[in-house]
Amino acid sequence: MGKKPFKGIPADRNNIVKSVIGVFQQNPFSSFNYKQVSARLGLEDRASKDAVRLVVERLFMAKDLVESKRGKYQINKESERFKKETSREIIGRVDMKQTGKAYIIPEDGSEDVFIAAENTHHALHGDTVRVSIFPMRKGHKRDGQVTEVIKRHKLQFVGTIETSKNFAFLIPDNPSVPVEILIQKPDLNGARNGQKVVAVITEWPEHSQNPFGKVIQVLGAPGDNHVEMQAILAEYDFPLSFSEKAEAEAGKIPEEIPQAEISKRRDFRKVFTITIDPEDAKDFDDAVSLKKLTNGHWEVGVHIADVSYYVQKGSGIDKEAFERGTSVYMVHKTIPMLPERLSNQLCSLQPDKDRLSFSAVFEFDDQGKLYNEWFGKTIIHSCRRFAYEEVQGIIETGKGEYAEEIAVLNGIALKLREERFKKGSFNFETQEVRFRLDEKGRPLSIYIREMKEANKLIEDFMLLANRKVAEWVGKQKPNVQPKTFVYRVHDKPNPEKLEVFTQLVERLGFSLRLSTKKSMAHSFNQLFHDIKGTGAENMVESVAIRTMAKAVYTTKNIGHYGLAFPYYTHFTSPIRRYPDLMVHRLFQDYLDNKPSVPAAEYEMQCEHASDLEKRAADAERASVKYKQAEYMLDKIGQEFDALISGVSKWGIFAEIIGTKCEGMIKLRDLDDDYYYLDEENFRVIGQRSGNVYKLGDKVRIRVKKIDLSRKQMDYIIL
Repeated sequence: MGKKPFKGIPADRNNIVKSVIGVFQQNPFSSFNYKQVSARLGLEDRASKDAVRLVVERLFMAKDLVESKRGKYQINKESERFKKETSREIIGRVDMKQTGKAYIIPEDGSEDVFIAAENTHHALHGDTVRVSIFPMRKGHKRDGQVTEVIKRHKLQFVGTIETSKNFAFLIPDNPSVPVEILIQKPDLNGARNGQKVVAVITEWPEHSQNPFGKVIQVLGAPGDNHVEMQAILAEYDFPLSFSEKAEAEAGKIPEEIPQAEISKRRDFRKVFTITIDPEDAKDFDDAVSLKKLTNGHWEVGVHIADVSYYVQKGSGIDKEAFERGTSVYMVHKTIPMLPERLSNQLCSLQPDKDRLSFSAVFEFDDQGKLYNEWFGKTIIHSCRRFAYEEVQGIIETGKGEYAEEIAVLNGIALKLREERFKKGSFNFETQEVRFRLDEKGRPLSIYIREMKEANKLIEDFMLLANRKVAEWVGKQKPNVQPKTFVYRVHDKPNPEKLEVFTQLVERLGFSLRLSTKKSMAHSFNQLFHDIKGTGAENMVESVAIRTMAKAVYTTKNIGHYGLAFPYYTHFTSPIRRYPDLMVHRLFQDYLDNKPSVPAAEYEMQCEHASDLEKRAADAERASVKYKQAEYMLDKIGQEFDALISGVSKWGIFAEIIGTKCEGMIKLRDLDDDYYYLDEENFRVIGQRSGNVYKLGDKVRIRVKKIDLSRKQMDYIIL
């Protein structure tokens, strides 16, 4: 065929050839006759349709097309022409929208690729896929088609069963899954119409619009607190219970600590030691001790639960802890990484009990200057369990039990904090939404918990221990190969994202200085202080966090940019984080002068842990969102003061003051004018009136509708 026009096609219509090829290329899984191709090209006259028919016939004769049905054709995937035309491929992750369209986030970090709903080819949200890129069209963003699902993100889905006479459908809870799963009656596993269940996809035939599946667990009636929280855990693929093997192993561990083990450890049982945790905490990972030395200095011990003593590598408990990766903190309860006999009892640093720990011990003077450090296995005996609120009261008044010791600890922590911020540490202080629940788990009220001095006291000593452990392993003599270790790293921000963020805050009336790392950190910290309590707070902090790289676990140390630490790890929470348990095991081996281990195996474990950490955070956010929607259920028609927290082409997001319950005011509900989005300036504007609603504005709203199953709240502006 070459570059010559097909016989029968006028030379000036040669571009029809490329247009016809484009129709088939952009719809590789669809079949068309020549009339349908003509319609897609907007060709209505008889001569043009005849030209299209000739092109289709010649492509068929050249084996570039195959006849799928009589008179209908589709791409021959073995055709050299189409192999060449579709050779521009990328691999990426699917970000699926409710409408069925998707964006592919490429592995190589390049620009996202748009995929129309008809070109997703059975891909689902989170899947890793191969994408063929369409030729660039003027005025269009990159788009393409999914040609292969390389790896399913998940096969297990949560939703509600809708039954008919011969079959049923699972309607997924997750709005990012825009397809219903077909379930045959024998595969319902006892599920009834309207019940919430967990189902898996068993197959998805090539030409079927819906995947086929079966129910693997019936959760119960929608709206029940236990059912909904279990549904969120199942949606994010967290197990709903421990295996019998793990529970049996935990049950066999003796409570009494052998004298032989005590004799191997440094004894802190007579040293002043306390724990400071949230009021509702049950697992106590860490404790701090204080002792006055003869030279007038202070010895501060950071004592961490010695989980590695109880959880042997390769045991049933260990394997299950690795698969879970982390504890998950839902609104109603904690889903622990370890069986409760360990997490709430044997490992937990409870008061008035001897407990095994792994400790980092530091010597300070009154000005917080560090002189010496020691690391090793210990035994402690906490004399008091404090809640953050109690310690905060003691710090503020100077009165209460152990007030002098707490004042010394807080004074040293303040010095550590000042030094950290001087060196360029970022001060991200996110507010935590908390609930007061009734006996059935229904929310009675919502309050915001902020980080105060008591929280920061513990945080600063934990940061110190994490940093010093990482330095001990990572800081090697010149020409000495560092030993394999698990680091918690945080890369510097992407310059393009940073530029976008800078423009955002400037349009909101703030400024950032980016000349040096220290000036940037100071500038960010000042910004967080200035936006506190404003409508822009939530959005600016969210965008700031997205602008910064995500902290991850890895064996490749690049330092922690946000904390301004060249070496950092997670050593202080082995009851609730598996990477900390990995760190404990490696660190003890290196303290015992054992050789380094191969990095490849640990790097895979780090990637697994980072993925589970993100999933746990998503599940926790989903539980908060559900409880906020549940709290608002009986408030339909009521009015509240709110702050505009975001704008989009669909509407305005508003967050109720005091509860942070965020809902959407749809633009179509603003019936006094036609409103359009001014995206660059984060506002919507009335076309006739010039009315403006912008980020940060205080508004009065009325609750219009609550969709509990989708965790969505709709408001209207008064």
